Amino acid sequence: MINKVFKRIPPFFRNFYFLAVFFFLVWMLFFDSNDIITQSRLTGKLADLKEAKTFYEERIIEVKNDREALLNDKKLLEKIAREKYFMKKSGEEIFVLVEE
Repeated sequence: MINKVFKRIPPFFRNFYFLAVFFFLVWMLFFDSNDIITQSRLTGKLADLKEAKTFYEERIIEVKNDREALLNDKKLLEKIAREKYFMKKSGEEIFVLVEE
């Protein structure tokens, strides 16, 4: 019975080298730790990380420019200190309005 089924398979598919290559490809594509699904996930993650890298590089440049502007312009430094940190000169009163 098995012999009849085995003889119905074309000789090319019964070849040892074909079977070895076939099982190797199946193993590498689906069962190995570096299979196609894992590689596609890693490629997507790499693209996300590259986008994040460019975003943060742009933010670093902006922060450096803002820092330079603050260190060189005393009026801007005073404005930021008053608005963001509620600092005041002696003898002044500050009223903070909170919107609900």
